[in-house]
Amino acid sequence: MRGESVTRLETFVDAAFAFALTMMVISVGELPKSVADLMLALKRVPTFAASFAILMIFWTAHNSWSRRYGLENARTSFLSLLLVFVVLVWIFPLRMVMSGALHFMSAGYLPNEVELKTAGVLQDCFLIYGIGFGALSAIMFQLARTARAKGDELGLDSYELLETRRDIGSHGILLVSAVASVALTFVVRGSGNLLEAAPGFVYWLIGPAMFFHHRHFHALRKTLPPRAA
Repeated sequence: MRGESVTRLETFVDAAFAFALTMMVISVGELPKSVADLMLALKRVPTFAASFAILMIFWTAHNSWSRRYGLENARTSFLSLLLVFVVLVWIFPLRMVMSGALHFMSAGYLPNEVELKTAGVLQDCFLIYGIGFGALSAIMFQLARTARAKGDELGLDSYELLETRRDIGSHGILLVSAVASVALTFVVRGSGNLLEAAPGFVYWLIGPAMFFHHRHFHALRKTLPPRAA
């Protein structure tokens, strides 16, 4: 743990993520004035929970990266600030897509934040979501690669180098998923069938891909010599 002290940049990143989450909550509207309004607001909780979980993937990744490497130079500062910028721009598209997905999976029980009147609107949502998701994944991918390039300078041992490679691969999986989803929005646009929802289902493949990826690196970890006491 080389980044033991919290820097001003990390504090700013943490505050930006907290602000993004706050914006997703308070932007619902006015306080409920009746039981019906309260029930409608409560139906939005799953959308907030899903959006919260996705943002926490990137916040946790950046926090772990900061604690593990303690790197702060011009390149990493730029990437961290870019992460903040993308998050603040992406929060509303994130909520719109999550509400649409949950509205579809709940057969209309959960409220939808955007009216999907045409398949083109659905494709536009997938496109905007994929670009944001891919941008955040690419930023974390580059931060992990920067740490790997500074391995000798940081004095990373074989275990830490392996974990860094694992993180690079994990962020790569997220990035490839986003690129595939964005590409599919152009391929299936105007097909007029269920294939138009394919860009959204690409993200379902992340779970299995991560499972086998981490399983592979867990096996590699067992082959390394024991760490010195």
